[in-house]
Amino acid sequence: MSDNNKSMGDLFPDLGPEAPVISGVAHDRSEALVTVRGVANEPGMAAKVFTELANAGINVDMIVQAGASTGTADISFTVPETACKKTEEVLQKSHDDLDYREFDVDKTVGKVAVVGVGMKTHSGLAAKFFNALSDKGINVLMISTSEIRIAALVPLSQLDDAVRALHTAYGLDADQVEAVVYGGTGR
Repeated sequence: MSDNNKSMGDLFPDLGPEAPVISGVAHDRSEALVTVRGVANEPGMAAKVFTELANAGINVDMIVQAGASTGTADISFTVPETACKKTEEVLQKSHDDLDYREFDVDKTVGKVAVVGVGMKTHSGLAAKFFNALSDKGINVLMISTSEIRIAALVPLSQLDDAVRALHTAYGLDADQVEAVVYGGTGR
């Protein structure tokens, strides 16, 4: 058979699910959670908030917006702890333009994540992630996912327990909590 007559299946055969499913557990204790409360729940509001932060060179990671029946919303996001002061300054300076009720910054949070290229072809991995944390009484504050990662923001005081719980749940137990960590800012 000539190359011109080959199907995509001939050129790229199904090699089955990627392995390993979960290759590591990572964590970052240099995160801060910022919540801007009482912004207008209308198109473009999130764009305004994140444009102000971007113009100041502030990197944002996890993002959640929750609307209320009052026509307002709360926008929560994480930034590197080193950017807290600058974030506060930007939000204070932009108060009139953003017209929010208040904001707060919580530096007592940490991010834990499982990573692996096999995640996109295996079901039940998110359930295992959240059950492992729940079984240890760890409250999840925020969630972020991609095809190869599930991440959760948790209280900093529970971060080490979260890392251990996930190592055990995915069969990756190590002698030390510091087995796999994000380098730098965790972005």
